[in-house]
Amino acid sequence: MLNVEQIRKDFPILERNIAGRRLVYLDNAATSQKPQSVIDALTGYYQNYNANIHRGIHTMAEEATDAYESVREQVREFIDAENSHEVIFTRNATEAINLVAYSWGNANILPGDEIVLSAMEHHSNLIPWQRLATERSAKLVFIPVTEEGELDMEEAKKLITEKTKLVAVTSMSNVLGTITPIKELAKLAHAKGAIILVDGAQGVPHLKVSVKDLDVDFLAFSMHKMLGPTGVGILYGKTALLEAMPPFMSGGHMIQSVWRDRANWSELPWKFEAGTSNIADVIASGKAIEYLTALGMDNVRDHEIEITTYALNKLAELGDIAIYGPKDATKRGGVIAFNVDSIHAHDIGQICADAAIAVRAGHHCCQPLMRDLNVMGTARASFYIYNNKEEVDLLFDALKEADKVLGHVAYR
Repeated sequence: MLNVEQIRKDFPILERNIAGRRLVYLDNAATSQKPQSVIDALTGYYQNYNANIHRGIHTMAEEATDAYESVREQVREFIDAENSHEVIFTRNATEAINLVAYSWGNANILPGDEIVLSAMEHHSNLIPWQRLATERSAKLVFIPVTEEGELDMEEAKKLITEKTKLVAVTSMSNVLGTITPIKELAKLAHAKGAIILVDGAQGVPHLKVSVKDLDVDFLAFSMHKMLGPTGVGILYGKTALLEAMPPFMSGGHMIQSVWRDRANWSELPWKFEAGTSNIADVIASGKAIEYLTALGMDNVRDHEIEITTYALNKLAELGDIAIYGPKDATKRGGVIAFNVDSIHAHDIGQICADAAIAVRAGHHCCQPLMRDLNVMGTARASFYIYNNKEEVDLLFDALKEADKVLGHVAYR
């Protein structure tokens, strides 16, 4: 198990006080906090070897290039990919998904094809496929969620057919916390000749991932949700697929040879990395991967199960609380979306904020799922490696206060 109190010392922001109260950060599904090693790596680049990569032969350019490309290898190892050229740096998971939709999708989706999604997708893994389906006269098909908050795999078996060209699903719901059976879905997709893309924005920071074991074709995730800086996304893709795909953006760096009337593209992975990269943040992302690797992702997961189990049991003591998603913490991540009595989610968020507790309130970029749940939105607490049971207790106290003040007043 993790030594949470020791871990907390590595995160300077957790020492912050807001209105005389110690910060309780429970908004990790939106973005995680950063350890000092990540912050130091970011400033260290600018202080010591700020230079563009892949272009220069002077000392700092070579140092920056080596540091940047070493992170690509770290990512490869972290997700157990076959080759580092299968790792593409993007701005975020959203851009990674859009890259596949634009490049692979426009070349492969034909009229009448079906794209299978789950009913709990984040807008980032819905809107690109909506647009593609409209442009290509294809059809979106949705795997429903059971009353227990799990993906209905019996329905999945029926919905993934010979018409399916792509299955695009989250690895972990950012609302329900539901962990998707990716390996089983990959088998279903491949058996019908389809490929599978996984939105790993919530899953990769919390679960040990092997793209080889899962046999996924594409995986997208963001470093800022796993201790790294903002502005760095990752797209993993199988070599054969990436090689066949046209570039997503064009310009400098992604070309090999250029004439006035034509150009040849660079080899992987640089074919998909046009322009000057987000060098500093990629380099700092390497320290985030180092940090998580040192902790061990199995330990990260064990801690998450422990604190989520405690939180689910503690919050249930309120009685008039609705908690969404699986009741078993082993089937979900450290994300708990909830509503209390008739209190609007934003009021819950504000009362928590007044107690220096950071939670999220709203539809969480999952408006279709909110309609399925028959709610306008929820409050959401989400945990990570530095959260402890004392913070869950503080959240519980804040929710008791909200219920006391607002719980019996109908919201209008």
